[in-house]
Amino acid sequence: MKILIVEDEPALNKSMVEYLSSQQYLCESVSNYNDALQKTELYQYDCIVLDLMLPGGSGLQILKALKTANKTDGVIIISAKNELDDKITGLNLGADDYLTKPFHLSELSVRIAAIIRRKNLQGSDLLMFEEIKIDTQAKSVIIANNLVSLTRKEYDLLVYLIINKNRVLSKGTIAAHLWGDDMDVADNHDFIYAHIKNLRKKILLAGAEDYIHSVYGMGYKFAIH
Repeated sequence: MKILIVEDEPALNKSMVEYLSSQQYLCESVSNYNDALQKTELYQYDCIVLDLMLPGGSGLQILKALKTANKTDGVIIISAKNELDDKITGLNLGADDYLTKPFHLSELSVRIAAIIRRKNLQGSDLLMFEEIKIDTQAKSVIIANNLVSLTRKEYDLLVYLIINKNRVLSKGTIAAHLWGDDMDVADNHDFIYAHIKNLRKKILLAGAEDYIHSVYGMGYKFAIH
């Protein structure tokens, strides 16, 4: 699951990235309005943690841009105690939740998980597709009653494919989701092919059908034949 941190206080930005990374989220971070706007225009995130007061502009403008573009990224507003009106405006613009500074990082993690469950998993911790069952809290994968051991990238890839089932995902989109800011590491799409190949092999060995389909010249699609 990919998170964008938009926070101009260096210490808080750093602590959020470190804590959420330890919770197995793929984190990207920016510290000003222009960088945040560029990121949200180019990429999609499972959740954006958005400070309202930013150098160069307001977090509310970021929310307006997301709404105008019909983006569905989850958003948690973080703000100072005296910014109640802005928080209300932010919720009206489509933010999913808000936290008032200072806050515990563990609470932020819980709020993020709740938004992801609500948006992608219909409020459940379980993600299911035919004989595949994923517990997103325990990060465990059971296929045809067999517990399957996946690497972190394989797990993230499987979750991403199932959430986007029946959609064609380009190799670039998959790379951006798996590597985020480090996606230049995956410029050679042999990386993507290797992860797809290994994941497909493990799914088949566990007793599932082959749901990963190559779409020539476009990418991959997770679907029933």
